[in-house]
Amino acid sequence: MDYIKGLEEKRIFEISDVLSGDWIGKEITIKGAVHTIRDMSQFSFIILRNYQGLVQCVLEEGKVQDFQLKNIREGATVEAKGILSAEDRAPNGFEVRLTDIRILSVPAEDAIMPLPISKWKLNTSLEAKLSLRPISLRNIRERAIFKIQEGIVRAFRDFLFKQHFTEIRTPKIVAGNAEGGANVFKLEYFGKKAFLAQSPQFYKQTMVGVYDRVFEAAPVFRAEKHNTARHLNEYTSLDFEMGYIDGFEDIMNMEGAMLKYIFAFLKKEYPKEIKILGINIPEASHIPAVRFDEAKVLISEKYDRKIKDPYDLEPEEETLIGKYFKEEYNSDFVFVTHYPSKKRPFYAMDDPTDPKFTLSFDLLFKGMEITTGGQRIHSYEAQVDKMIKRGMDPEEFSNYLMIFKHGMPPHGGLGIGLERLTMKLLDEQNVRETTLFPRDVSRLEP
Repeated sequence: MDYIKGLEEKRIFEISDVLSGDWIGKEITIKGAVHTIRDMSQFSFIILRNYQGLVQCVLEEGKVQDFQLKNIREGATVEAKGILSAEDRAPNGFEVRLTDIRILSVPAEDAIMPLPISKWKLNTSLEAKLSLRPISLRNIRERAIFKIQEGIVRAFRDFLFKQHFTEIRTPKIVAGNAEGGANVFKLEYFGKKAFLAQSPQFYKQTMVGVYDRVFEAAPVFRAEKHNTARHLNEYTSLDFEMGYIDGFEDIMNMEGAMLKYIFAFLKKEYPKEIKILGINIPEASHIPAVRFDEAKVLISEKYDRKIKDPYDLEPEEETLIGKYFKEEYNSDFVFVTHYPSKKRPFYAMDDPTDPKFTLSFDLLFKGMEITTGGQRIHSYEAQVDKMIKRGMDPEEFSNYLMIFKHGMPPHGGLGIGLERLTMKLLDEQNVRETTLFPRDVSRLEP
């Protein structure tokens, strides 16, 4: 009988193995996909791609028996063996002078690479990149985008674990609508009415009553018929909720510390991707904060712009607020606080000094909202009273109200749009550039 014993050491080299050891002049074996081929008549460069990057292999005429260059092309996967040589002009500063190649797989005979993935940057339309997503993602720069996004999520989780948060998993098929409004995807659920979750709000508040501090990184769904550069119908929300707060400022302070941690983490763990993408990591140590109504006045006066909607921020206003605080305070970030109550969900705590406003905030990054958060109502009576004033039936929210009826600490939290955060960090112009497989009003595939 055979037994599976776990991982076994294999004599296959990774790029990191080469860079960390003394292998120059020695024979190594490496696996990868053929990224591109450059035929130079007397010899050829075969560039291999694997998860760590690119490896330059040199195929010299007559050095590999029973092998012809015509046998492989872009997209083939191979096992290559050869002598390691130093070469400053090659990716990672080395190349492999081939002594043997074993072909592992080849593309279909009639397959022609539809995009020039070996180019440093894909000079093609966003529509082409998204329609050919399985191929476009093989481009080195495109891959780097989502390694940075990976790093953001890793750092988000790592930071919150250090702050004694518990990671949770909440349902994405729900019976109720957490955010209000009609922008929900409706489902037929065994004869019952159900929705795709707009937010984990009810559940993360529930879990504050269990663990005090909780977080989740998961998809949320918005059935909004937008077709803009900043909206998606499915995106990843980085959520946390924390109890025993003294005020909503505790939430902002936690986010500020978290962003500082994320950026330091990226510098340490993802320098290669930062260099590939040319990212300028922003400073997040001191983030200014301004009241919603004061921000409106500031930009109206400085940029001679009439206030059209006193209850919400238009995208242009967000852009101008970002511009103002960059010019006046050299900050890429700004917290806009005390949003009007009529534009915030029913669970947002009103400001006791002026109930027209809430103890809530948005965080703008380079002129775009990436975070919404604030303090929540924790009193059962206060929550029921606000529901009734809004014409809601508390009976329809009995499961949610249960947490308040049986005691909840003062608490609050936030949600961060991962794709928007990545978009602004990379100075991209469309959120689809930083979404692996975007879902919007016109795209359901691939």
